[in-house]
This record gives sequence, structure tokens and C-alpha cells, in this order.
Amino acid sequence: MQPFIKQIIEKKLKNLSSVELLDYAEQYQISITAEQANHIVQFLQSTHLNPLLQSDRMKMFRTLAQITDLNTAKQTQRLFNQLIKQYGVEEWFV
Repeated sequence: MQPFIKQIIEKKLKNLSSVELLDYAEQYQISITAEQANHIVQFLQSTHLNPLLQSDRMKMFRTLAQITDLNTAKQTQRLFNQLIKQYGVEEWFV
């Protein structure tokens, strides 16, 4: 993958606001509270995990399950997999 694409993804995650996250959650019908959104955003801003690596992504989903619940984390993981296939970028996420 091009390094600049990785930077764009990382920058988006680091700069995501809780309001944006709540909007995305509503758009994709994933139920989270404002408090959970704040915790998720704090985690994303402070983590050094690489979302492009499967092992790091799994750690991120586990943290999401701790912040929300297992069902929400699984639903988010399914959505993630669906979106990367829809946009044809599976090879970016190893």
C-alpha cells in the first residue's frame, strides 16, 4: 500500500470526533451512546495500533468490545469487512 494512504487512514482515525462517530453509528445502524463514543475516540487518539494490520485490528475490536459490548464489536467488524470488500481494498488490510 502507498504510505500516503496509510497516513490518510491514520489521520482520519486520530481526528475523528465523537459527533462524527455517532453520525456514522446511526448511518450504519450500530447502537452506541455518547459516552461510549467519547471513550472510543479517546482510545483512537491515544493508540499506536496499526489498523492496517490484522493483529492490531483485532486488538482494536477487543477494546471496542470492552468499551461497548461484544455484539457491537462483532457488528462493527462485519461492517468493516463488508466495506473493504465493497470498495475493493481488502489487500490494504493484511
